Amino acid sequence: MHGGMQFTRQYRQIMTPIGSSSDNLPHWAGVFNDEMADFWSGEVVWNGCMAEYTTLKVGGNADAIVFPMGRNELSLLIQGVRKINVTWIILGKGSNVLVPDEGIRGVVIVLGRNFAEIERIKSNNDSVSVRVEAGCSLASLVKWATKHGLSGLEFASGIPGTVGGAIVMNAGAWQREMKDVLSQVTIMDVRGCFRATKAKDMDFTYRSWGQGRGKVAVEGVFQLKKDDPGRVSERCKEYIRLRKERQPYKMASAGSFFKNPKDSEPAGKLIEDAGLKGLKVGGAMVSPIHANFIVNTGKATARDIIELMHVVQEKVQKKFGVGLEPEVKILGGA
Repeated sequence: MHGGMQFTRQYRQIMTPIGSSSDNLPHWAGVFNDEMADFWSGEVVWNGCMAEYTTLKVGGNADAIVFPMGRNELSLLIQGVRKINVTWIILGKGSNVLVPDEGIRGVVIVLGRNFAEIERIKSNNDSVSVRVEAGCSLASLVKWATKHGLSGLEFASGIPGTVGGAIVMNAGAWQREMKDVLSQVTIMDVRGCFRATKAKDMDFTYRSWGQGRGKVAVEGVFQLKKDDPGRVSERCKEYIRLRKERQPYKMASAGSFFKNPKDSEPAGKLIEDAGLKGLKVGGAMVSPIHANFIVNTGKATARDIIELMHVVQEKVQKKFGVGLEPEVKILGGA
């Protein structure tokens, strides 16, 4: 929930307060307004352009985009949209996702800066437990941990997205993953109910937290080690330096596009050895810097990116007999 937009930019969209009307609203807008009126104090972005909310910067409009402030409001929102039979998805900073050009029907729930609390909850001689809400960006969490001299999250330096998305994807780098530093995850189900689960009892695997459809990570508790802030900072800087050298850091992308296949070379090497670096479809391109990144050169459409994805999959399958599975989640299918 599983990206790059700052929330100061999100409010550039035209917003329609609860209770207003427009010819462009979805047919269920009035019922939605009535259902939310008792608890929803915020505003709704109707027909919001999803390209503004994803790191690939492509995609059509969503019927409605909302920004809950805390767990209680999120739960009531989920209960409300279920009651009126409207579909919903959760989004963080929009990394690791691709929105189709046709857009998204239903409600997009963005967990952002109003869902981003960091709290130290327990400390002993050498470690600290830290509770973090799902909307907190990984960058903010790493910065906070560095400032407080807490080690364990350095590997996440430079990974885009939010804590919630990182938990769901079991994001990782440099032989470390989120599961290695998580002690507990609070999960919301499709009914808006919450359950705290110990991380050791969850089925984390490569790029998956092992939970079923409709489950949402709303917060995580991280077990971090006390360390010198200067040493933590230096390790973070080194990981960011390596990322900038090896990845298309300044181009719009969704991060690593394909999962690394089991019992084979990494996806990036397979794609590079297939001679696909720099391959373009429309405004989408296989990065010349790192072959497992599909980048938006400036005018790509979601269709361009999906077509390029299929070309890469076909050519790698033909040359090496290896099927590449997208790590990027295509919302609404493709």
